[in-house]
Amino acid sequence: MDSQRMRNMGRGAALMAALALGGVAVATTSAAADGAADAWAVLKDGGGQTVGFALFTEDAAGAVHVNVHVREMSTGRHGIHVHAIGNCDAVGFTSAGGHHNPSGALHGQHSGDLPNLVVNGAGRGHLNTKLARFTLADGPTAVLDADGSALVVHALADDYVTDPSGNSGDRIACGVIHPG
Repeated sequence: MDSQRMRNMGRGAALMAALALGGVAVATTSAAADGAADAWAVLKDGGGQTVGFALFTEDAAGAVHVNVHVREMSTGRHGIHVHAIGNCDAVGFTSAGGHHNPSGALHGQHSGDLPNLVVNGAGRGHLNTKLARFTLADGPTAVLDADGSALVVHALADDYVTDPSGNSGDRIACGVIHPG
């Protein structure tokens, strides 16, 4: 087995261990033979606790399938976006920068805008969507660029109108998006 494949397996094992410790189960897939690309993120709250995960798969047609699972979050709808910088270190996750928006579009059309994440009364939520606004491959809308990207969950629902963030409130969870 080559060293790159072993490193990728190591990242997958680390993700699975982090999710298992957090009480979240997930099935993963590796890159498909048809050229599909994969990426992942572990979402953590402001206290550093794992509250969910996201899997990204770009299919051969260029659409990215985004699958997000969260737990221990407040009930209701939450804005969720791909942010421009792969960093979740600063207080309030401000180090993630603004929304991924290489074209300079108005809010609601940012390439990083996703549908609202709905969390039920038990504090669990799931988002499964497919979009062609960004890519995992190289290109002008790539999220796996030199400074990376992060997935950020906000406290309030996104109104898809108000610039720059859809009036979606504080950033309550963040995860750096990793290839593999």
